[in-house]
Amino acid sequence: MSTSTTPSSNLPAPDGHRPHGHLDAGGGLDRRTLTVPSLVFLIIAASAPLTVLAGGVTSTYAVAGLLGVPLGYVLLGLLLALFAVGYGAMSTRITNAGAFYAYIADGLGRRQGIGASWLALISYNAMQIGIYGLFGFALSSFLEARLGIGVPWWISALAGLVVVGVLGISRVDLSAKVIAVLVALEFLVVIVVDVLSLAVAPEGISAQPFMPTELFTYGIGAVLAFGVAAFMGFESGAIYSEEVKDPARSVPKATFTAVAIISVFYAVSAWALAVGVGPGQIVAASREHGPDLVFVLLAQHGGMLLTDIAQVLFITSLLAALIAFHNAVARYFFSLGRESVLPSWLGAVGARNHAPVAGSLTQSAFAVVLVAVFAIAGQGSELGPLFPVLTLFTWLTNAGAFGLIFLLAVTSVAVIGHFRRAPGGHSAWVRWIAPAISAAGLGTVFVLILVNFDVLIGAEGPSPLAVVMPGIILLTGAAGLMWGEYLRRYRPEVFTGVGSGRTVDEATAAVPAHQEAGDVRH
Repeated sequence: MSTSTTPSSNLPAPDGHRPHGHLDAGGGLDRRTLTVPSLVFLIIAASAPLTVLAGGVTSTYAVAGLLGVPLGYVLLGLLLALFAVGYGAMSTRITNAGAFYAYIADGLGRRQGIGASWLALISYNAMQIGIYGLFGFALSSFLEARLGIGVPWWISALAGLVVVGVLGISRVDLSAKVIAVLVALEFLVVIVVDVLSLAVAPEGISAQPFMPTELFTYGIGAVLAFGVAAFMGFESGAIYSEEVKDPARSVPKATFTAVAIISVFYAVSAWALAVGVGPGQIVAASREHGPDLVFVLLAQHGGMLLTDIAQVLFITSLLAALIAFHNAVARYFFSLGRESVLPSWLGAVGARNHAPVAGSLTQSAFAVVLVAVFAIAGQGSELGPLFPVLTLFTWLTNAGAFGLIFLLAVTSVAVIGHFRRAPGGHSAWVRWIAPAISAAGLGTVFVLILVNFDVLIGAEGPSPLAVVMPGIILLTGAAGLMWGEYLRRYRPEVFTGVGSGRTVDEATAAVPAHQEAGDVRH
């Protein structure tokens, strides 16, 4: 059921669960703005379909050396659909812009929720800021190749950062409209590539990439580790639950729709690319051309005009992903600031557009600092123009995906904890069977990413970064747990409201007098 009561209500929902995520009209996010299609576009934008085809699919073929990449996307889609069963059911009960944070706080405890919030913040920030490395490289390369204008990658990255920042402090439906156009154009280009590939088919149309024997062998860990990064952002629907129309229906529907579209689309596109190049040649071609393989194929069979259009849309697909992840980070900052888990000024929103202005500006500031650090570090690097791709993009996005997969697994366990306490008429499938399978599967993928992290960041042999980058992510979560313990001991009025979606005063008023702020469960 949806907990759409007013913030002043102290009454529990019929299932015993306290209402979440409700704000005063003048101090919250823009209410009931987004439709299901808008939400689906926001979710898919974070996955960046054209970027996945050009970069993710080719990289997976090249690194794993397996033909079964399309089947890998199908399996991951099924696993994430299982995750969405419990996740979607939770979203009908808890409406909070800090989705992972609120769900884990409810299902596993307030301290764990705070740890999850810090982990989510660093993971989403890593994903978002890392993409600036690829965006800056792609835009600068295009400007030099087509217009003869030499622009450093970091200038291009900062130009994109300005666009993203402006949209971040604007009404969310403006971002949704911009993203809808960009994502639609992305899909159009990928469909053109798919059709062209199937029309060429030098070795004929073959179902070989979908054969289990092409996936279930040595290298499957790399396929799943690379592949799951392509789905990151699918869970972001719940982050917009305070801004979507009828969140009890819209968030689960949009999440399932996005997972289905992403998994089928990526599987078909990965298969079509293999057919277009030739199943016997796709691994070698991916290793030779890398992300350029898609554009090489278009140039050979579609002409330079189509290739140029695709390259422009590749850049805009990265921009759409930047906008989507920026919005997610801004809303996490807002949620934590509203409850005073982080400084309360982070909960400030625009007076007219109700955008999470403070969170948006904070995320942009982090991005500026890190882009500047990598710009300075890259001066005179032997990696040359590829420096931002091989460092900023590769290191941060893989670290971010690592953290988010861990959060997905923990959230599945939190779903079980929530429904054990308040089943509310849901079946065993929703309450624990699907979440348990999801937790086990996602936990396995998490381990595979950790074991293959040196491969994912392009290291030749063991690398300190394979320990340092995952370590930073996990230590941030541990620091969040310690902060949660500090709040429990010394700021119980804040601890009481963790995950509630209320300010400190509202949360304190909503807790019955006999209930202690630092109860044993939390």
